[in-house]
Amino acid sequence: MLRSFFSFCRYFAFWLIIFFLTRLTFELYFIDKLKTASFKEILLTYAHGLWLDYSAAAYICAIPLLVFIINWFIPKGSIPPIWLKVYTWFCVLIIAFLTIIDLNIFREWGTKVNYRVFNTLYEAPSEAVASTGSSPIGLSITIGVSLLVAGVLLSFWVIDFKFRKPSGTISFKIPFSLLLCFITIIIIRGGLRGSPINEQRAYFSSKQILNQAVLNTEWNLMNNVVENTRKAYNPYEFMPADKAYSLVNDLYTAPKDTTIRILNTDRPNVVIIQLESFTADIIESLGGDKGVAPHFEEFIKNGILFNNIYAAGDRTDKGVVAILSGFPSQATRTIITEDEKQKKLPAISSSLKNAGYTTSYFYGGDSGYMNFTSYILNHKFDDLSDESSFSKNELLSKWGAYDEVTLRKSVDYLDKQNHPFFCYIQTLSNHEPFELLGKPHFPGKDNGMMFRSTAYYTDSCLNAYFEQAKKQAWYKNTLFVLVADHGHRLPRNTSEAYDPHKYHIPLLFFGDAIKPEYRGKQISMLGGQTDIAATILAQLNLPHKDFQWSKNLLNPYSKQFAFFDWDNGLGFMQPAQSISYDNEGNKVIYTGKTNVRESLTHETLTTGQAYLQKVFTTYLNY
Repeated sequence: MLRSFFSFCRYFAFWLIIFFLTRLTFELYFIDKLKTASFKEILLTYAHGLWLDYSAAAYICAIPLLVFIINWFIPKGSIPPIWLKVYTWFCVLIIAFLTIIDLNIFREWGTKVNYRVFNTLYEAPSEAVASTGSSPIGLSITIGVSLLVAGVLLSFWVIDFKFRKPSGTISFKIPFSLLLCFITIIIIRGGLRGSPINEQRAYFSSKQILNQAVLNTEWNLMNNVVENTRKAYNPYEFMPADKAYSLVNDLYTAPKDTTIRILNTDRPNVVIIQLESFTADIIESLGGDKGVAPHFEEFIKNGILFNNIYAAGDRTDKGVVAILSGFPSQATRTIITEDEKQKKLPAISSSLKNAGYTTSYFYGGDSGYMNFTSYILNHKFDDLSDESSFSKNELLSKWGAYDEVTLRKSVDYLDKQNHPFFCYIQTLSNHEPFELLGKPHFPGKDNGMMFRSTAYYTDSCLNAYFEQAKKQAWYKNTLFVLVADHGHRLPRNTSEAYDPHKYHIPLLFFGDAIKPEYRGKQISMLGGQTDIAATILAQLNLPHKDFQWSKNLLNPYSKQFAFFDWDNGLGFMQPAQSISYDNEGNKVIYTGKTNVRESLTHETLTTGQAYLQKVFTTYLNY
């Protein structure tokens, strides 16, 4: 019986070794991000990570334990031991696969592999595959195969595959089996505490990269899947509902409901151009790289630049809803995929359709991506042009039609529409895998340079679009709104998921519909994508009370703030202080100003938490 016990211990230890190797792989892969950590701090990730490693190992050991118990109670004969090899190697294969997925997801999103990854793959498989185009395939395969081979070889050395069931009476087998099950359950839940183990048990550092390294990838994924597939509830209940509602309502209470009138007409045509991944880092006027978007700089001289605007989230599905419906991102959820909820959202297109506008949506890719088609049809768009509207000769990128094709076709389409019209154009070329037909403007094959080249290409397409549009009669009476769907870690590859800088994006009002005296102006009011709806509708003298999450950026009395979130974390910004909060670790992981009183930081955090709490409650109630 003693040998049986040691065999269990060896099997359990094997998985701890595997998790040691995967954590080591993660830290070697992101060694540049760990430069701010000491060697001692890095070593502590292995000590603190043991809690989650124990739990994940116990989960894997549960099936062999049940097989052992069943086999033990079979009087004659036994289950062949080959099954344990197959089961073990299959688990090693899954762990190797998840490791390389995790490395690439963390590189792009700044978070560990989670439910959203596989939900995106389910909702939009072709687009999800296209997004992996910039991943280092060769390196990923090498890492995966190395982990698999190492795991198989280690299994022969560590695991007792020749294990034979011990003898014993029923009166001994039953209590001993129950004891083994009890021990396994206790390890899975992380001890005898009242609440089971969670991420906070492992988090130990103020440096987010160390807290991400300490997480066990497999345990984190299982936990995240359970959280996202269980019956809907609000995981962000930080305070009593009435307090949260009061704090949020106060943000949208302006002393005076007014607006600066920047347009020379109350009924201009409105064209919103959503620019894929057009982060502030490529806009020189916003502190970005010079020469990446030179035409955009010229547009700024003749438009109104809102230079302090932040994206609602880090994905297109969240950006579209924030821009059109003025509804904030919901962190772990995305409302656009849920028909019964998203159809209840207001939308600029619906408001303008009710005001007599003709409405259209242009996208060179598959509008079925993340349920976009349903959202578009539910919000009073008269016409939808997507990849099905293009010829095969025009669909030359992995995502669909290049931006020059989409933008050119939209001009031809609008030239035939009744006025006033509203058109929403979604670009796609500045997206992984950053492919171009011609020679890239910036030399180099690294992702940063490829990103700059596709951004430069989109910028040139915008210039060609406006040159073409200027020849049309409707141009003089059109307001163009240029805004990014979200920011990006590229091209500088410096912004983490929690860093507000990653969410900083351009918002430009442009066109002859703007009064000459306002052209070339910059407005520094702090706001977000969600504020576009109220700002546009106020200029058109149209009601916008349905857009309760949108404030008028051209009302000097509007309160300045911006909110963004990522998977299970939030950022809240006000002029006096900005914070980022990790809900998993229950701690503030970023502060914009370090020389302010602590109570101000706490107040900012409380308001941000209240904001996410009410957003998620509203989402659940739709």
